[in-house]
Order: sequence, then C-alpha cells, then structure tokens
Amino acid sequence: MDKLVIRGGRRISGCITASGSKNTSLPIIAATLLTGNGTFSLHNIPDLKDILTFTQLLHHLGAETSFSGNTLTVSSRNVKSLQAPYELVKKMRASIYVLGPLLARFGHARVSLPGGCAFGPRPIDLHLMAMEKLGATITIETGFIDATVKGGKLQGAHIDFPISSVGATGNALMAAVLAEGTTTISNAAMEPEIETLCKFLTAMGATIRGTGSTELQIEGTDSLNAIEFHNVFDRIETGTLLAAAAITGGDITVNGVDPEQLKAVLKKFIHAGCSVETTVSSVTLKSPEKLLSTDVTAKPYPAFPTDMQAQWIALMTQAEGISHIIDKVYHERFNHIPELNRLGAHIDIRKNQAVVHGPQKLSGTTVMSTDLRASASLVLAGLVAEGTSEVLRVYHLDRGYEKIETKLNSLGADITREKYIEF
Repeated sequence: MDKLVIRGGRRISGCITASGSKNTSLPIIAATLLTGNGTFSLHNIPDLKDILTFTQLLHHLGAETSFSGNTLTVSSRNVKSLQAPYELVKKMRASIYVLGPLLARFGHARVSLPGGCAFGPRPIDLHLMAMEKLGATITIETGFIDATVKGGKLQGAHIDFPISSVGATGNALMAAVLAEGTTTISNAAMEPEIETLCKFLTAMGATIRGTGSTELQIEGTDSLNAIEFHNVFDRIETGTLLAAAAITGGDITVNGVDPEQLKAVLKKFIHAGCSVETTVSSVTLKSPEKLLSTDVTAKPYPAFPTDMQAQWIALMTQAEGISHIIDKVYHERFNHIPELNRLGAHIDIRKNQAVVHGPQKLSGTTVMSTDLRASASLVLAGLVAEGTSEVLRVYHLDRGYEKIETKLNSLGADITREKYIEF
C-alpha cells in the first residue's frame, strides 16, 4: 500500500488549476450506456482510481474506452453483458449508476449491491423506488439487484423523493430519458453534478425542463446520440485546496472554477477571517493572522457540502474558539475525528455534532484514512502539524483527488509518497 509522508509547517501559496469533477464524471460516463450511436469524447475527466474502476466496469459490459490527457472516449455500441459484478461494484458505490441506463436501454439490469466508503448507511432504496415507479420489477437475491421491465420499455411516471438524493436523482434522470411519456421528479437534488448531467443528457438529445431546480420534467425519447462534452471543475477539490492555504497561513488562487458553485463554502471562509476574491473563473484566498471559529451545518446543495465537512473540521483545529460542525446528510461521517485527535486536536463528538476546541498545536504522527474526505482532512492536518506525519491507506485519497501530493508540493508543501506493508 501507499502512504503519504508529510513534513509540516510549510505555507501553501501560489496558483493552481482545478481538476475536473469526479462526482460529475461518474454519472456522465454511466450515461454513455444509453446509446450505441457513435463515440463519446469526454474532456476534463480526472485521472482517478474511481474513473479507472468505472471504465473497467464499462469494459465488462462490453463498452470500448480509451483515456489520454484527461480525455475519455467511450463507445457503447457493443454492450452485451447486463450484469455489473461484485468484484468491481464493491470498490465504489457510484457503480449503482449503471442501473438506470441499462434498464432504460435494454429492459434488464443485474447489479451487485454496492460498496464504497466506510461511513454510515447509504441505502439504495431511493434508486430502486425510482426504477419501480418507472415500471421495473425488482428483486434482490444472492447480493444482486435484478431489475426487469415487462415489454422492455420503461414508462413515464411521477417520482417524488422523500429526501434529496444526488445518486437517486441521477439514476432516475438516466432511466427517464428513454422512458415512454413524461416523467416528473419532485424533490430532485439541485447539486451541480445533477445540473451537469441534465446538460449532458440534453446535448445527447433528451428533453429536460427545470434544470437546476427541485422539479424536473423529462420527455422520453426513442434514441440518443454520442456527443463531445467538457466536464466541469471539481468543487470539493477546490475547497480542499483553499483550506490547505487557510490552515497553513498561506494564500492561493484556484483557476478554472465557477465561484457561484462555491458560494456556501466561500462564505464560511470569509466568516473564518479569510480574504476571498473571485472572478468569473477563479477564486483567490488569503489567510488571516488568526482564524476565527466558524460553525458549519452540512446539508444538500446549495448549503455547505457534506464532502467538505471533514476538511472544515481540520481547519477549525487552528481557529480561535469553539466551533460546531453538524452533518445532516451523513450522520455517521466522523471517522476522521479520532485520527485528528491523535495529531493533537481537541474534538468531541456529541450525537451528530463535532465540537472543535481551537487553536491546538498539532504534532506529526501516523494516522489512518477511513474514507475519501477523511483522508483529505488528515492531509490538511499534516500540513500544519509540527514534524512529520504519515497518512496510511491513501488509496481512499486516490479515489477522489488527482495527484494531490504533486499539486500541494507545487504550492510549497513537502510530501512524498512511499510504499508500506500493512500487517
């Protein structure tokens, strides 16, 4: 396995360009399964383990892909297998995204129950409810979701989600674009990932109204076409890089971004005392002499994102006063806190709330990643810790951050990647 060895105490400063978004890449790659008409060219796709896993899944189904210079080409004309095996699905929960496209195009799909990060329950019941509303019959046995459509054609329906879900909204969208008739999705997720998927499907030939709102209406079509598409920036990577500068007393400009999608995060950086300036495609952050404690409640977009919660907790270990962080999306997403405390942080967990006492002097030690964003929080803490920190199990980090140590080193960090044997 790999570990990151971080020699702390160095300021993060400079200019960097954001990578393409992982969380938009996965659904648009899945959507390539909706048609065999032509070859897709998808630009600004990050070079990540999750992208590799997803392309391996497409290969298993019979699609052809190639990846070079952050451009992914996909042809799904020869898809024959309709089964997504456990060996691939267990690596990544987003594999459930193939359910809707396969069911819509072929009338049948067999997908292993998913795996992914090890924090709290993330049920797929909303995905299955949406497919059933569209006319699928679903059974679960021997660890597989088996979905079939009588007559082979999904039917438009009204899907009313009891809670906002990015994944379920995405799957419902991809299934509905080939359904017969009109589908309405109520309480749809508003995240930029869904807005981008809507734009992608529309460019393929779908008819979608309400993009960017909680009410989506889809007119089903008989066929879609392959397109060329430019993926959007990764807003979570951007927030993490801004936090790296803020926690180390540095300053940073991140280019290639849309500040509108970062409003909730930027607002909290300002409350914490940082200076923030934006252009139409960049964000510049300058850290204050003293960070100020700032409470955060993670909720669905446009609120503060759950995927920045762990990084914010790391940042607040260096802020003056006590800050409270609540996660209303994933209640159990606090596995990083014991590891941050090992570095010298003083963080209490009270029900679904992290209480961070700052500022605390952090000291380098060995810590272990438990999930993707937890990994990022430990890297941030290592950047400001005195001495050397080792972050183990960084395969989690590699799932969602493209060459993170290279980027941080270009901004002044001192991080090396090394092999280690876990006993």
